[in-house]
Order: sequence, then structure tokens, then C-alpha cells
Amino acid sequence: MEPGHDDMAIVETTALTRRFDAVVAVDALTMSVGTGEVFGLLGPNGAGKTTVVKMLTTLLPPTSGSATVAGFDIVRQAGEVRRVIGYVPQLLSADGDLTGYENLWVFAKLYDLPRAEREARIRDALAFMGLLGAADKLVRTYSGGMVRRLEIAESMLHRPRVLFLDEPTLGLDPLARQAVWEHVEQLRATYGTTIFLTTHYMDEADSLCDRVAILHRGTMAASGTPADLKAAIGKAEATLDDVFKHYAGDALETMETYREAARTRRTARRLG
Repeated sequence: MEPGHDDMAIVETTALTRRFDAVVAVDALTMSVGTGEVFGLLGPNGAGKTTVVKMLTTLLPPTSGSATVAGFDIVRQAGEVRRVIGYVPQLLSADGDLTGYENLWVFAKLYDLPRAEREARIRDALAFMGLLGAADKLVRTYSGGMVRRLEIAESMLHRPRVLFLDEPTLGLDPLARQAVWEHVEQLRATYGTTIFLTTHYMDEADSLCDRVAILHRGTMAASGTPADLKAAIGKAEATLDDVFKHYAGDALETMETYREAARTRRTARRLG
């Protein structure tokens, strides 16, 4: 059986841990994500969400524990993992001095797509994300929502099995957020892509995610469907915001550094 298909989990972690000197950023995280799910990783700034994503995308080695993506070990089979994933980080990855088409051409070469297929794959990606009309415009002229859709198009050129999105709608207005998520949902419907996302927008997680997990200080505080988690806290007409507060406590209590906060705000300004 091909790794990650059928009823197998496509992302699995076992006691996954990452330390930075004396700080335990992720502490013995064990979880699984099913094929085709939209899975949300929630938590205050500094809870360890981005560290988890960086480990699962092979950008950061774990201190201990293990994880697999589509059946491939993130340490021993990092190359295979990178071939089956797409990743859209918080920080902007599109080059504003290139056109949308040129950005995608660069990524097509990076993904080593066959030269004969690149043109059609790029045009398909632009059309899919509603950007064909802006293909020949410089990305620095794009709106924030268009930039995010271009970055998702970049990450999907090689048709990955799992798409990792780290705060994909940070700094976007409600209409741009909705447009991004409509296209992401279409990706799942069309290609069966598993979506692993982090977000601070609880309404977004509630409406989009099949299941969510809440991190607090690097540990798993709760996981389940949004409906089950809301029912479990025993509050009438509970929202996912209530669940978040219940398990994560005061969201202002955070390990986020000055540099991280400044970087997040720069990204939000550039997208806005």
C-alpha cells in the first residue's frame, strides 16, 4: 500500500520534541492527521505552532521523538517528505520584482517539473487560483489576498499530498480571507489535498477544520472536532474562542519574542 493512502494517517507524530537551549518549544507532541482532512493547529503566540510546522516540513530537526508525513520519516527521509508536501510560511515567499508567471516558473524549476509540462502546469495553477488575468503583472502590484493565492499556487505546482499553511490569512481583510479559503477548499475537493494549517482566527478554524488541536506552552492541551471541543467545556452556545480560552488560558501570556512580533507585524503590513 502506498504510504498515506486509504485510512492511514498521512501525518503522525510520536513524542515529537524540540528544545532551544533551556526552552522546550514543543514537548512530546503525539498526534495524527487523516488523509484529506483540514487540520488546524491552534494556540497563543509562542505555543510552538510554527516550530511544529517547521519540523514537519523538514526545516528544523526535532530534538527527540519522531514524525512521518505520507509514511516518510522527517529526519531519515527528508528528501521524500519535501517531494510530497507544499508549504506556505508566514513570511512572504513571492518575489515582488517578478511577475506572477515568473514566480511560478522559478518554483517549477525548483520542484524539477519536466520542462515540457511547466507551461501548462503554471497556467493551470494561475487559473485555479483566479490569477490568470494578473499573470504578467509584477507581484508588488498585487493585493494581499492575491499574493497569498500566488504563494499557494507556488506550493501546489507539484501537486503535493499535504499542504502546510502557517497563518495563511494573517493581515488580510475578511473578503481576501474568504477568497483564499474558497480556493484552498477547492484544492482539497479537486486533488484530495490534506491541509495542515495554523491560524489565530477561531471563526476560520471553526468553519474550515475537520479537527483542531490546541497547543499551550508546547504541549497538547486538547484535540478533536470543533463541535466536540465546544460541547466538552460545558458552556451553553460555546464558541471555539471559548474553547481556546478554556485550554490555553490567557492568550497574552506568550513566549513570543520582540523579533517574532516585529516580523509578524511586518508581514501583516505588507499583505495589507
